[in-house]
Amino acid sequence: MTTLNKRESILKSALVLFAERGFDATTVPMIANSANVGAGTIYRYFDNKEVLVNTLFQETVATFTKTIEEQFPYHQSTRQQFQHIYKTMILFTNQNEHALYFIKKHSAGHFLDNQSKSDFTELLNLLKAFFDTGKKQSEIRDLPSEALIAILYGAFLELQNLVRAGELSSEPELLSKIEESLWDSVRLHA
Repeated sequence: MTTLNKRESILKSALVLFAERGFDATTVPMIANSANVGAGTIYRYFDNKEVLVNTLFQETVATFTKTIEEQFPYHQSTRQQFQHIYKTMILFTNQNEHALYFIKKHSAGHFLDNQSKSDFTELLNLLKAFFDTGKKQSEIRDLPSEALIAILYGAFLELQNLVRAGELSSEPELLSKIEESLWDSVRLHA
């Protein structure tokens, strides 16, 4: 395994374990075992578990933020912008099913450093800006943006749990109907 592959294997294994078990219940030996490397190898790349989780958090949040920002339809309707955000969440989850769970579970972690907190704030500000603009245009419910983010993000994660458990399929028609329902939950009804 090359140096880059070892680092990537460590990060992928850590992501799954942190998402499923949480930071405190995940040990470096568990990550090493899952990554198929020795525990000492992890310390070649990361000074400690906190550095590892912060590196992973920053990379994951940056990738999610970039995914949302890419081809964001700024000059289209609020509805089309919402569809973009929803489709981005699906795309991001399809690329790594544990990433959004990891972000949610660790976004308020006691172990996050200033850079991780700043990166997460940037992501939240991106979503808040969408909801704030929609409220100003009288297209989004007049609720705190944090509540609107929780409605969208929380519902999406629970739906993904059902897909992962095999209780729902991720067929395009169903995903489209779910997106419409989520839109109905945040839009201002006439």
